[in-house]
Amino acid sequence: MLQKLLRSFVIYILGIITLTFGISLTIQSHLGASPFDALLVGLYRSFGLSIGSWEIIVGFTIVMINAIAIKAKPEFFAMLTSLITGLGIDSWLFIQGSWFTPDNWLEQSILLLLGIIFSGIGIAIYLESSFAPNPMDSSMVIVTDKTGLSFGKSRAIISIILVVIALLFHGDVGIGTLLNALFTGVMIQALRPYIVSLKHKYIVKTMKAS
Repeated sequence: MLQKLLRSFVIYILGIITLTFGISLTIQSHLGASPFDALLVGLYRSFGLSIGSWEIIVGFTIVMINAIAIKAKPEFFAMLTSLITGLGIDSWLFIQGSWFTPDNWLEQSILLLLGIIFSGIGIAIYLESSFAPNPMDSSMVIVTDKTGLSFGKSRAIISIILVVIALLFHGDVGIGTLLNALFTGVMIQALRPYIVSLKHKYIVKTMKAS
């Protein structure tokens, strides 16, 4: 049981590291981050602190709202996801420093493309861990249950709300925001079979090693 939990945690952390690297690249591109990350950048621009700090604050707030909506206790592991993701974003932005500052539209486009790719890979990896939920994913499930809408429509509604709020706080909304919304889900779906295969190989390898 402990070994299985440890394997899930390793996959989870690998996914978060990859995801936050992708998020940092989209932010550095200045062409628009995902709806949620665009809001974080807006809050950073409006009130200070760091982008990662706002990931933690907003994530914790969403967890509390989710708990109130379903009249249940807050999801501790969802808070853990927000905490690790926030630390990851700030760490990658600090490491990158001025190295990743694009000088022209081509460099911006490359950073955005790489950011979307790595974000998709990261999400596909951590979803396979089944270790801890993402607060936004939980919100999507709650909206679906409360309204009877499909997951896709629930995700779209939440994304639109996030973009509107992000605009109010001068968030990082742009062509990258649209591309994130259009292609990240498709990419996750396409990558999932490969991630599942790699996960199986990893599990088999660790079981043999033990």
